[in-house]
Amino acid sequence: MFLKKLHLKNFRNYEDTSLEFSPGINVLLGQNAQGKTNLLESIYVLATARSHRTANDHELIRFGNNDADIMGFVHRRADDLPLELELGKRGKKARVNHLEQAKLSQYIGQLNVILFAPEDLSLVKGSPNGRRRFIDMEFGQIAPRYLHDLTSYRGVLKQRNRYLKLLSARKTNDRVYLDVLSEQLASFGGSIIAQRQKFLDDLEKYAQELHLSITQRQEKLSFEYDSKLKNIAGYSEQELQQLMYQQLQEQYEKEIFQGTTLIGPHRDDIKFLINDKNVQTYGSQGQQRTTALSVKLAEIDVMKEQTGEYPLLLLDDVLSELDGQRQTHLLKTIQNKVQTFLTAPAMNDVARNLIKEPKIFTIKNGNVAETTAKGELLLKTITFYPHGYK
Repeated sequence: MFLKKLHLKNFRNYEDTSLEFSPGINVLLGQNAQGKTNLLESIYVLATARSHRTANDHELIRFGNNDADIMGFVHRRADDLPLELELGKRGKKARVNHLEQAKLSQYIGQLNVILFAPEDLSLVKGSPNGRRRFIDMEFGQIAPRYLHDLTSYRGVLKQRNRYLKLLSARKTNDRVYLDVLSEQLASFGGSIIAQRQKFLDDLEKYAQELHLSITQRQEKLSFEYDSKLKNIAGYSEQELQQLMYQQLQEQYEKEIFQGTTLIGPHRDDIKFLINDKNVQTYGSQGQQRTTALSVKLAEIDVMKEQTGEYPLLLLDDVLSELDGQRQTHLLKTIQNKVQTFLTAPAMNDVARNLIKEPKIFTIKNGNVAETTAKGELLLKTITFYPHGYK
């Protein structure tokens, strides 16, 4: 899978831009605040129908305009697939092969991406919320059922928390409805936990080998799903659903007193272990960064295993945050394997020596020019047609 063409209209600081990419490594060069990250963000939004930088879609629309448009031409297996996402005051419109999709869930998954930005290096030492978001965003792209269960869970959780506040304020005494909400929450929650555990098992398989390679086989990396439910080891999905319902009932008095739901996947976490020791607590900064790098690179193979195709890899100024050894391992891992978009102020020595035949773009004030490795301008015209490509 790779993105052949991209057209942006009124997206961030891009007024009307058309680009054609290499299936290998595409390097986006430019100083800060010129539009490198905006271009990467547009690809991420095209794939996931949401931004990794803001929850407000209006911020994605060029100042002074009412809507924005992202069009992409994706090569998958033996065919080419046009994708389009319109952003406006009335929400999003998504099209696959020129056909508007009734639900965004039918659109997500047509193009898979992995984003690796400097903040992802804090995946290990950062907050539990960041690690939960990591699973939800990455796994949600390739597992429609997980995305459905997660959306349903959040809806029931919101209702349940609202009702717990009513019980806490003694505005109602009806616990029958609380039982109904608890049963629904446990049904979706148990499913989410089971699916997360499976995803982490798959991710660990690839991350372990990557981590051993980076550390000259000195450190063994492993994952542990850290649930607020008690004693979940070895439980099936159905057993997890029953266990969660039971433990929710046991928490009623405490939850009513606090007015919120205290257990469930919305409060769970991931533990990263190196040689059986918690790297969040005992690991050095280097070990934490190596763990994050191993996890992000492992995603590439998990997505390939799950979907049959490699995803796109978006590297947003991440090389500047890695030392030479980790830069080398990253670039050697992705070379000739996955279409990559890499942003940087300039090509450093490691990238210049390791990246073979990159396609280079220079970005300034939202204007993109294709250049040679020596900085020479290449002139090329790409034509996009409304709701179609030629």
